Amino acid sequence: MKDFSIARRRMVEDQVVARGVRDTRVIDAMLQVPRHKFVEEALESQAYQDAPLPIGERQTISQPYMVAVMSEALALDGTEKVLEVGTGSGYQAAVLAVLADQVFSLERIPALARRARKALDSCGYSKVNIRLADGTLGWQEMAPFDAIVVTAGAPDVPRDYLDQLAVGGRLVIPVGDRMSQVLMRITRTSEHEFKEEQLLGCRFVPLVGNHGWRDERA
Repeated sequence: MKDFSIARRRMVEDQVVARGVRDTRVIDAMLQVPRHKFVEEALESQAYQDAPLPIGERQTISQPYMVAVMSEALALDGTEKVLEVGTGSGYQAAVLAVLADQVFSLERIPALARRARKALDSCGYSKVNIRLADGTLGWQEMAPFDAIVVTAGAPDVPRDYLDQLAVGGRLVIPVGDRMSQVLMRITRTSEHEFKEEQLLGCRFVPLVGNHGWRDERA
C-alpha cells in the first residue's frame, strides 16, 4: 500500500500554509485526513495536487487550499454543531469532523452520498450525519447551527441558511453566477442582524435546488 503521508505534508506546506492559512487546528486537520481515500482509486496519485478533481455525477472534490480557507473562515474551536451543504466526496466533512463536535451534511445525489458514507466510515469519521435532500433548504430539524459551509456556488444566499444560523454563528458560502463566485462569510450578530464579508474569488459547481440553480440534467 502506497504511503501518502509525504505528499499530504507537502500539500499542506505548499498549498495551505504558504498561502496564508494560519489556523493551527485547520492545518492539523488537513495533515490528518487522508484525502486520497475520498477520490476514485484511479486518481489517488493526483489527490494531493493543487486542483479540484472529478468525483463523478459532474461534481468535484474541492482544491485543498479552498477546503482549508473555508474551514478557517468558520473559526471553529471544537464545540460547534456544523452544517455542510454538498457532501460530495466527503472530504470536507471529514475535515469538519476533526474540527467540530457535530457535523451534519446534505447531499442531493444518491450515488455521492453512498460513496461519501463508505469513505467516511472507512476512515473513522462515522460521527458525520449525511442526509439525502435538497441542500438549499438546510436541515431545519437540527438547527440552529453554529456554522454552515456551502460547497457549491449559489445565485444568492438562501434565507433558510440565515434562519438556521445561531446568533454568533458563521455562514461561509460562494455567491455569484454559474461560472465564478465570491466566497462570503456572513456572521449572525443578533436575532435580526448579519455582518457580511467578502473573502476571495472562487469557482464552484452550481448549488442546485429549490433556492439555488435549476438542475440542467433534468
